[in-house]
This record gives sequence, structure tokens and C-alpha cells, in this order.
Amino acid sequence: MTLLAAFLVLAAVLQQTTGQPSGFAALSTDKPDQRKEIVDKHNALRRKVTPTARDMLKMEWNAAAAQNAKKWANKCTLSHSPNSAKPGCGENLYMSSAVKSWSQAIQKWYDEGKNFTHGIGPNKPGAVIGHYTQVVWAKSYRIGCAVAYCPQQNYKFYYVCHYCPALHFRGNNEDTMKTPYKSGKSCGVCPKACDNKLCSK
Repeated sequence: MTLLAAFLVLAAVLQQTTGQPSGFAALSTDKPDQRKEIVDKHNALRRKVTPTARDMLKMEWNAAAAQNAKKWANKCTLSHSPNSAKPGCGENLYMSSAVKSWSQAIQKWYDEGKNFTHGIGPNKPGAVIGHYTQVVWAKSYRIGCAVAYCPQQNYKFYYVCHYCPALHFRGNNEDTMKTPYKSGKSCGVCPKACDNKLCSK
């Protein structure tokens, strides 16, 4: 048996043994590198908003939010959770038929920004912007995420992130939704310090 054939057989055996496709286990947010990737990706995107933000808080990992995200992801409902499943927190979902990195999933949410103009809102009726506005919601600074493998679904990979405090937590105010952060000089109104365009608590 050639080395390549042996590798392919081993890969097939491993997939049958674990019941999960290759690459899925590496996405687990039990792994510090995945938690770091999620936090770093969010902060990188929050730093690059246009117009720049005066009050954008720096994201940090939150174990409680991650645990709630994991509980919901494992249900494989492929729908948003009730408020009771994420007290005081917002939620972004991403579903895929193939394994994607956390950075790819988060970028997809952020890319909805092409449908959004700061201070105005959606560029056209029905435009999907909710994932973007949650990613750049200035007051959300705690995040926890998880991913589940849902083999019975068409979209088998189910990514869930919880953001605290939530985008909608203080009421679904239309004007507030148009301005997920205060525009102006970076860190212009930070409560404490500034860390490379982001406010720290």
C-alpha cells in the first residue's frame, strides 16, 4: 500500500470512528487558539469600521456566553435561540454545508455591511444587516461562541456566537439601529483607555 493510500484509509477510519468530518474538531472553542481567533477577528473588524468609531469597545472572551452558545448549537435547530437561552445577550448564527474557519464565518457576518450606511440603516428594503450590526455594536464587549456538527441537516455545520450586552437589549429602537456605534475620532469617548482604536473597560 502506498503512503498516500494508507493516509486516505486512516482518514476514512478516523471519520467513521469519531462520526465527525475531518477538520471539524479543530474548530472547537474549548481550544485556546480558536477562542483567540474569534476575539482577534472581531476586534480587527471593529477597528476597521467606516466611519471610524468613538466608542467601540474591545471584545473579550466570556466563558458563560460560550457555554450558552454551545448548549444552543448542540440542539441543531438552525434557528435563533429564545432570550432565556442567552440572558442579556445577542446572537449571530452561521450555517454551512462544509467546514469553514471561524474567521470565514465572522467575515460573512461583517460583509453584510455592504448593505448598510451608518446613520441611515439598510441601503434597500429587506436588506440583511443584523449580523453586521451585532458584530460592530459598540457596547457589546463579551463574546462566547461554539460550533456543532448536525449530520441530519442540509447545512451540517452550525456556528453560534453570543454577544453581551445584546444589540437589542435596551429596546428595538429604529434610530439606534441606524447607529450601532458613535462615529468620529477613534477612541474619542472611551470610558477608560484606548487600545489601537478600541476602548478598553
